[in-house]
Amino acid sequence: MIVPLIVLPLSAGVLAFALPHAGLRRGLLILTSAGHTILVASCFAVAPEPLLSGWLGLDAPGLLFLALASLLFLAASVYGLAYLPREDQRAGHKSERVFVGCLLLFLSSMTLATTSQHMGLLWISIEATTLSSAPLIYFHRERRSLEATWKYLLICSVGIALALMGTFFLAVAVTDGKTVPLVVKDLIEAGGMMHTAWMKAAFCFLLVGYGTKMGLAPLHTWLPDAHSESPSPVSALLSGALLNCAFLGILRGLQICHGAGLEQFARELLLLFGIFSMGIAAVFLLRPVDFKRMLAYSSVEHMGILAVGVGLGAAGTSAALLHAVNHSLAKGMLFLVAGNIVAVYNTKSVDSVRGLLRRIPASGFLWVSGFLAITGCPPFGTFLSEFSILRAAADQGLGFIVAAYLVLLGLAFVGMANAFLHMAQGNSKSSLPGKERYLELLPPAVLGSGVLLLGFYIPPHLTSLLETASRALGGAP
Repeated sequence: MIVPLIVLPLSAGVLAFALPHAGLRRGLLILTSAGHTILVASCFAVAPEPLLSGWLGLDAPGLLFLALASLLFLAASVYGLAYLPREDQRAGHKSERVFVGCLLLFLSSMTLATTSQHMGLLWISIEATTLSSAPLIYFHRERRSLEATWKYLLICSVGIALALMGTFFLAVAVTDGKTVPLVVKDLIEAGGMMHTAWMKAAFCFLLVGYGTKMGLAPLHTWLPDAHSESPSPVSALLSGALLNCAFLGILRGLQICHGAGLEQFARELLLLFGIFSMGIAAVFLLRPVDFKRMLAYSSVEHMGILAVGVGLGAAGTSAALLHAVNHSLAKGMLFLVAGNIVAVYNTKSVDSVRGLLRRIPASGFLWVSGFLAITGCPPFGTFLSEFSILRAAADQGLGFIVAAYLVLLGLAFVGMANAFLHMAQGNSKSSLPGKERYLELLPPAVLGSGVLLLGFYIPPHLTSLLETASRALGGAP
């Protein structure tokens, strides 16, 4: 099953570059995304067998993030059926061939990242996500999108180089008279023979390297530009799926540290980077100017929350994984709705958008609902996962973490509330109602309904997957 999961979008992406008609490319995009989602769903019923001596395999953490990537890709593809014709007409260029082709290659590289059990192959796959997604950021072919693309490539290249150094140090740490493959399972089993100093250095480089791609401060600066300048479906995938792939790279390092008896060292670093990232994001969220950049800094905040949850260990790990699900759904919803707003108002400025609830009421309702979801308001699932992380910190008596966590969440809420409510209320400068298409409303509505459902009920299959993934990471359900 793993091979079709990788090859299906890969071959479809290559084919998309050759197809001459836009309708055929869009049909290929929908069929491939639907087929990929069906294949992922089948993995819940029958676990795929490892391949290539364990280099490829689908464990619980990988399956969780693969399912999120596939679901968001399907939502973005459906949204794209209405988005792409509008963008072609507005932009006046013929870049859809590159867009669809690279989008499918992007899905293939994310699939490879979530199924990679070899640390070298994982590095290659995450680098492939950068190369396949860079043309997507440049889709509008404007000066700002070009700047965002170069910043994305340069900063992520620095990060991936640091992660490569971490992989080299990892190889040195396990070289003690015999060769140990850089497969996660083998590295965990060889934990007792690892050189402590080299292992600590390896995790530090992996954390900073993959943390750059994940959006952890201080090397997060590519993220606001890339998310802001990308087409809305791409922004949804970058925030809701790609960041998870980088997070998985850090979690692989944590698994190895757990086997080597260095789990506490790794978790303390995650706590440090998590709180720092939340602090940096809170500062920029207090007075947002560009609402897509605001959503990007919100991603930095939530990546910090994930790092804090995993850094707490025990129940915090399972809460962080649940929060990853909630964040992916909520942020995917918001970026898609942001595309509807840009289409009607032709601006990303917070001050220039007024009267959403009157001019485009359906999108305005989803926008306000998304605000409540992403800021952790009840009854959305984000409230449950954020509260569970808070409780895990309180149960461990970490008063400073509890206080910092609450203050930074509060600051982010205040800043985002001011922007969201300013946009939703008041009267628009234009009295003409905006045009809202069904295909542009259905995907974000489905994603938002998922976040709402998780606030009331977590399906048994998801509960079981979260518990299994938490145990694999050294946490407790």
